Amino acid sequence: MLFNSLEFAIFFPVVALLYFWLPYRLQTLHLLLASCVFYMAFIPAYILILAVTIVVDYIAGLWIERSKGRARKRLLILSIVVTCLILAVFKYFYFFTDNMIGLVGLFGWQLTGPSIHIILPIGLSFHTFQSLSYVIEVYRGKQTAERSFVTYATYVMFFPQLVAGPIERPQNLLHQFHIEHRFEYARVVSGLKRMAWGFFKKLVIADRLALYVHDVYGAPTHHTGLQLTIATIFFAYQIYCDFSGYSDIAIGSARVLGFRLMENFNRPYASRSISEFWSRWHISLSTWFRDYVYIPLGGNRVSRGRHYLNLLITFAGSGLWHGANWTYVFWGTLNGIYLIAGQIKLRLLGPLPRMELASSHVAGAILVLRHAAAVIGTFTLISIGWVFFRAATFSDALYILTHLGSDWDFSRIGTDQFLLRQMPVAVGGILVLEIAQWLHCRKPLGALFDQLATPLRWTAYATAVLGVLMLGVYRNAPFIYFQF
Repeated sequence: MLFNSLEFAIFFPVVALLYFWLPYRLQTLHLLLASCVFYMAFIPAYILILAVTIVVDYIAGLWIERSKGRARKRLLILSIVVTCLILAVFKYFYFFTDNMIGLVGLFGWQLTGPSIHIILPIGLSFHTFQSLSYVIEVYRGKQTAERSFVTYATYVMFFPQLVAGPIERPQNLLHQFHIEHRFEYARVVSGLKRMAWGFFKKLVIADRLALYVHDVYGAPTHHTGLQLTIATIFFAYQIYCDFSGYSDIAIGSARVLGFRLMENFNRPYASRSISEFWSRWHISLSTWFRDYVYIPLGGNRVSRGRHYLNLLITFAGSGLWHGANWTYVFWGTLNGIYLIAGQIKLRLLGPLPRMELASSHVAGAILVLRHAAAVIGTFTLISIGWVFFRAATFSDALYILTHLGSDWDFSRIGTDQFLLRQMPVAVGGILVLEIAQWLHCRKPLGALFDQLATPLRWTAYATAVLGVLMLGVYRNAPFIYFQF
């Protein structure tokens, strides 16, 4: 079920109340059953796909831990192959067959695709990576194999982060299912506030921006360069608020139940370089590719040319992970190229000086401008990449990029009633987001609220909730990363 649905508004309080009421020995089983119900609300039959992955990797973890020598590696490879094969069939089957048909067509051969209908199970890529991290960590000796099947299945199926992460490592999450969690008022309130912030990002900002982005990107040739530019900037904030909003709801709902999930975003659009951006964006996936792809390839401990190749392979793989389309592969590769160019620039020009090291007010002002220019430049490069991520086809992406600077007739904006209806709330929401993030990086917002008098604090909570209810877009729109 969707977080932004009436079903979840009923489901979560019931699950939480039962969880705190049940004795410790039944809490994990309760979470497993609740997670099954949560997932089966989408397409019930596809829980069987998850079940196969869970059983394979649960058994593999036990066998790997008990084995020695080459047997351990063979078991690891077998587990990875089976798990990835399931993902390949459901996510990349049509991508592979369509490209094979196109390839053989170059030689004059005519092939037709198989007449079968395969639907990608929601969140399968996330489940796959979380399962893979478990068996790899067991193989490396950094995680003991989980003996309880119920506990391991709950680790993979945990409903707050079941569909779109964060992609947890077993060292962080698995042991938490062995701890009794009881109701704690402060923790529950903290979790609910985090969930409310996520709903604000999703309903008030992301889903409202999506209305305009969908209209423009759905028919780019029907819109001016100014409209394409606005839609591109809007999409940058849409995908951020949509995905980070999901992460906030996941982290908050897990916190209510007593679990700590890793942070997945850290003000990515405040980044001054592409490297910094990827240390702040989708942190759980970035670190996954770093630890299980980039470093095993040799990382930066090889020749410079091989290091750059490792970056390209890692980012191209990340693009393919996002979707079975060449636009995603190009998007990932483009970010790899950005990163390589940034490293070359860093080697030639050195890093930006820290602003606190300015020797005078004039020097400080110059540094501020340089940092601002770096942030704007990074955001621009990332937004160009997002065009390929969002566009339906490669040709649409190229059309958008080549027409961003054409026909900037501001008078036509005054006649764009759709934009005028959406822009005030959307821009206002973005301003609230940026101010809140700026304040939070100096002092946690929770601490600021706690300093308020009780009546004023609860008035602020009520105002925030009413704001979401009144300004949110309620279309039961799925989160963007559900498709991955």
